[in-house]
Amino acid sequence: MFVDSHAHLDSPVLQADLEGVLSRARQAGVESILTICCLEEDRHSAGTTLSLLDRYDGLWAAFGVHPHDARCFSDGIASELADLLRHPKALALGEIGLDFHYLNSDADAQREAFLAQIELAQAAGKPIVIHSRKAEDEICAILEEKYPSGERLNGVVHCFTSGESTARRCLDRGFFIGLGGILTFRKSNSLRALASLLPLDRILIETDSPYLAPVPFRGKTNEPSRVVEVARELGRIRGLTLEQVGENTRSNFERLFRVGSSGVPPGLPVSN
Repeated sequence: MFVDSHAHLDSPVLQADLEGVLSRARQAGVESILTICCLEEDRHSAGTTLSLLDRYDGLWAAFGVHPHDARCFSDGIASELADLLRHPKALALGEIGLDFHYLNSDADAQREAFLAQIELAQAAGKPIVIHSRKAEDEICAILEEKYPSGERLNGVVHCFTSGESTARRCLDRGFFIGLGGILTFRKSNSLRALASLLPLDRILIETDSPYLAPVPFRGKTNEPSRVVEVARELGRIRGLTLEQVGENTRSNFERLFRVGSSGVPPGLPVSN
């Protein structure tokens, strides 16, 4: 019933108990997971992710250079990304964007990598997965330039924590809003208020595993099974049942990424 639209299954902490992680996801009703592969975070992460795609049904991938690692972006990496996007289970390019909080890569390098990867995604006909931190106005300005029409579904701004104005600008450019564990945090009243206003057909739910575990697991390692807690909170806010949230957000995921439900929950080996 549920889709975790953003997880990092190549993370060492999840890899250490991958079968358990996927089994718990299956038991919780999580049918699909989009695993995000950040190429420069770990030089071996693309290989790990490709292996996961081969081994399990119900898993999909996005590949990209995170803004933290934008200083490493190169023509060679761009070529590698173009190849990875041809994989039949590669749904998107990401996560990409701007992060002016940590500035692990300088702002100019982040802008250059972000713009180059948008062009790669557009050439491949793929949506993008956006990371934005303390860069909302610039992100929106870039989206308004590069996606002048909002008629097409162009991607998702993941782990959204900004305000209504930013959300509207993203929605107008054909982007979805990704809501994660922060929605459940005690002090996230403004985010919950926004979640009550967003169009239901433009919301995705996610975990960002192994990060940002929702209440009641806050402070622990996050994993895809806990996307149910995000769905539960969204249902409470919108007056929907857990099943309605699951079905709605799964349908949104399939529309954005142009896939059908696999019919096989994650954690089951691909049949030979």
